[in-house]
Amino acid sequence: VQLVESGGGSVQAGGSLRLSCAASGNIFRINVMGWYRQAPGKQRELVAIMSSGGSINYVESVKGRFTFPRDNAKNTAYLQMNSLKPEDTAVYYCNLKTIGNTYWGQGTQVTVSS
Repeated sequence: VQLVESGGGSVQAGGSLRLSCAASGNIFRINVMGWYRQAPGKQRELVAIMSSGGSINYVESVKGRFTFPRDNAKNTAYLQMNSLKPEDTAVYYCNLKTIGNTYWGQGTQVTVSS
């Protein structure tokens, strides 16, 4: 399984970005997918997580601003980020957990300037 991310970049505060995570390989139907981020000098943190049933939970700091749509036909998940803040600046990673395995994307940089 490979996860390929795209869509990062630099925006001003209040702007929007959409990250994509395309999965290839043998994707089991039962999986948990998530978006994480890591800011400089900080630990990687969970941003949003989607269960195999499709329920989504967001970290409090992004609730109401980020959404996590998924296109199963394309094996692609997205992180739609609106009303971006400078504190959202980080490298963002997608993550896929199947039965017995965990996969990470390569990461994509998001920079939000004030």
